[in-house]
Amino acid sequence: MQETIPFFDGHNDTILRLFDPRTDQRDAAKFFRETSEGHIDLPRARAAGMKGGFWALFAPSPEAGDMANADLSDLPPAITPDQADALSVTMRLAAGLLELERHSNGQFRIVRDMRELRSALESDVYAAIMHIEGAEMIGPDLDELYVLHQAGLRSLGPVWSRDNRFASGVPFRFPASPDTGPGLTDAGFRLVRACNELGIMIDLSHLNEKGFWDVARTTDAPLVATHSNAHAIAPSTRNLTDAQLETIRDSGGVVGLNYAVGFLAADGSRDPGLELEVMLRHTDHLLKFLGEDGVALGSDFDGATIPSAIGDVRGVQTLLQAMLEHGYGRELVGKIALENWLQLLERSWERSWVSG
Repeated sequence: MQETIPFFDGHNDTILRLFDPRTDQRDAAKFFRETSEGHIDLPRARAAGMKGGFWALFAPSPEAGDMANADLSDLPPAITPDQADALSVTMRLAAGLLELERHSNGQFRIVRDMRELRSALESDVYAAIMHIEGAEMIGPDLDELYVLHQAGLRSLGPVWSRDNRFASGVPFRFPASPDTGPGLTDAGFRLVRACNELGIMIDLSHLNEKGFWDVARTTDAPLVATHSNAHAIAPSTRNLTDAQLETIRDSGGVVGLNYAVGFLAADGSRDPGLELEVMLRHTDHLLKFLGEDGVALGSDFDGATIPSAIGDVRGVQTLLQAMLEHGYGRELVGKIALENWLQLLERSWERSWVSG
C-alpha cells in the first residue's frame, strides 16, 4: 500500500472561492463537506495528507476575468484596486478565514508562531497561515499592517502582478524577462522593514526583478517565493532566474513549486494535459540552484489551471510518488513536502523582536 506523505502547501486562493465578494458568496460550511468544487475542502485535504498551508487574502482587479484561459503573450496590465475597495475585500476574506476556524470544531486553526504551528501538526489539526497577496489595502503609514498582524497576518506579498504604492508587480508575459519595471518605492522599503520587525514573512512571487533585488538588499530575513518556478525551464515573467535562485539559496530561503501549467510548460501553453515530468524538470532545476533545503510545494490551488494528473489536493500524492520514482529519496521528498516549509518559517518568524 502506497504511503501517504504529509505535506504543507505554499499558496492557495481557497478563501476567495468560498467568500468571493464579486458573487456575494459566503459559505463556510461548504469547506467542511467533501465536494467536487474547487481544489480544496477539509475532507479532501485530510484524506490527501495536507497538514496546512498559506491562505491568500487577495483583492481581485476590478476587471479581472478568466485568467485560466487568457493569452499571456498579449495580456493588458491589471488594474490596481483602490485602498478602500482592497481593504473591504481583505476584511471580508480575513473574517471568512476566522469563520472557518470558529466553525471547525477545533479541526482548523490559524497559526501565528512556531509553537502554534507545531502544536497543530502534532494534534492533526489543519494549520492555516494568513497571507496577503498584494498589499493594496495598506496605506502609506502602514497602520493596516499592524492591525492585520494582530488579526493573525504572518506572510505578505507586497504585490500581485500589478503596480501599487509599494512596488511594481511583474505582468503576465511569455516569453519575457522578469525585469519589467522599477523596484520598491520609498513606501515599499518601509513596508519591508516593518515586516522584518513584526516577523511577517515576505513573499517575492509576483514581484518584478528590480523589486526582488531591492528586497534582497533590504531584508534581514530569508528570501521566499511561495509559488514560483524556474525561468530557465519556462521563460515566464512570473518565474525566477538562476541568479535569483542563487540569492534565495544564499539567504537560507525557499521556493515553492507552482502547479500552474502556464508557469510550467516550456512553450507557455495552458494545457492541463501537461505531464508530471515537466514538474520534475522544474524541481530538478530548483534543487540544483537551491539545494535540498530550499525547495517546497506552492500549488496555487483554487487560483490557477493545474495539471489534470494532479486534479485537486488529492493528486499531490501522485506528484510526490512521481518524485520518489524519479529517484529522489524518501528523506528528500519529505523535506520538499513538509519539512522545508517548517524550517523556513522557524528561520523567518523566530528572528523577529515582536512576540507572538
